[in-house]
Order: sequence, then structure tokens, then C-alpha cells
Amino acid sequence: MSTVSHSVVRIWGLALRHYFLIRGSWPRILELVYWPALQMTLWGFITIFFETHSSWLAQAGGILITAILLWDIMFRSQLSFFLSFLEEIWSRNLGHIFVSPIRPFELIAALLMVSLIRTLVGVGAAALLAILIFDVSIFSLGAPLTLFFLNLTLMGWSLGLVVSALVLRYGQGAESLGWAAIFLVQPISGVFYPINILPEWLQPIALIIPASHIFEGLRLILIHQTFRIDLLVNAFSLNLVFVLLSLTTFFVILRYARIHGQLLQMGE
Repeated sequence: MSTVSHSVVRIWGLALRHYFLIRGSWPRILELVYWPALQMTLWGFITIFFETHSSWLAQAGGILITAILLWDIMFRSQLSFFLSFLEEIWSRNLGHIFVSPIRPFELIAALLMVSLIRTLVGVGAAALLAILIFDVSIFSLGAPLTLFFLNLTLMGWSLGLVVSALVLRYGQGAESLGWAAIFLVQPISGVFYPINILPEWLQPIALIIPASHIFEGLRLILIHQTFRIDLLVNAFSLNLVFVLLSLTTFFVILRYARIHGQLLQMGE
């Protein structure tokens, strides 16, 4: 065989390795179509919203910037928790933690603390920039901002617990879910448009997402200067269910990982 033929074989071999890697991991297969489909769906709903609510265009800048900042609270809460958990895996420290006197809930509490600090720093800096650059202040929401922050943080933590548990169960092939999961709920959370923009069959699903009630409440404050306490109660109630389910999922999968000796096998 010629040098070129040998080179082609080597290239084919390397490409084939990645083919088998993707074929054997359902999270990697899902990721192939996930992001294009998500972007198309999200911007499709945004387009429909502005086509049918042209009267909102004059206020669109302030509404969208405020919505993005609130969305980033949930995103940073989830991602900060997940990345802190991954740091323990990448450093091969997870097994050491669980053979020490440290209990699982103590690890979770520490990760929540780190997540909260990172979220406050990140979103706080972005909020100050929004004031300086766009003259839009998220702090103008007043007291409801604290309640919105709490609810969005709780939902972000719930998702962080679930995706961390999935990495424990399925290994590093599931790490991409840490970035994908939060954006899966974005189109049905009403971040940039009301829930009634969604297809009718999708609206009941959106209503079981705590964040959708928060963003509905946000728009009512910004546009109609009305604070709906019932939306906040709905968000708190749903978050309670989300937190309980996510904790249960995490502890069940952690027990599975311990029984099957997966904690000591994970790392870079």
C-alpha cells in the first residue's frame, strides 16, 4: 500500500473510533439534533410572539433584558452546581469524599453554597452592566425580585441534582446533559413570550414548570404593574415537588453507584 493509502486507513480508523463512541452513547446521539432543534423552536416562538404582539415592541428592550437576567439566575444556579460536582469527578475526588466521614447531604449543601456565590457574582455583575449600558435595572422589580430569585435558584438546583445523578449513572458520556437539560425547558418556560404563544398541547406541560409562572409574573409587573401572588404560590409549590424528586433521584442513583463501584472509576 502507498503512503497515501496508509494515511487514508489511519484517518478512517480515527473517524471510526468516534462513530462507535457516539453510537454507544445515547446522550451523544441526542446532542447531534438537540441544539439545532432547540434554537429553531425557541426563535420560532419568539418570532410568533412579536408578530402577534406588535404593541409590545416599544417595551421589548427592557422586558427582554430583564428576562435574560432572570433566566441567567436559573441557568447559573444549575450550571454552577453541576460544574462543581464535575470538578470532584475530574479530580478523582468523588470516591475519596464518600469513604470519608462526609455525608451526601453535606456534599450537596457545600455545592449549593458554591453555586449560590457563583450565581450572585455572575448575575450581579451582568445586572450592573445592564444599568450602565442599557439603563435597565433588574432591581426596579423591588421585593418580588428576591422571591423570583429564590424560585429560579431552586429550580436550577433541582436540575443540577438530576444531571449530576445522570453522570453518576451513565458516566462522562452524559456530561453534555449538564448543558443541554437547562435549555430543554427554556422554550416552554415563557422566558421571552407568554405561555399562550405555545401550541395548545404544549401549554399544560409549560404550566408544570415553576419558571413559567415566574416569567408570567415578571411580564405582568413590567407591563401592567401588577403583582400576582397566585403565580408565586404556584412556582413555590411546583419547586417543592421538583426539589423532592431531584433529591430522591440523586440519592437513589448514588446508592446504585456505590453498590456497583462506580464512584472510584470516574475521573479524567
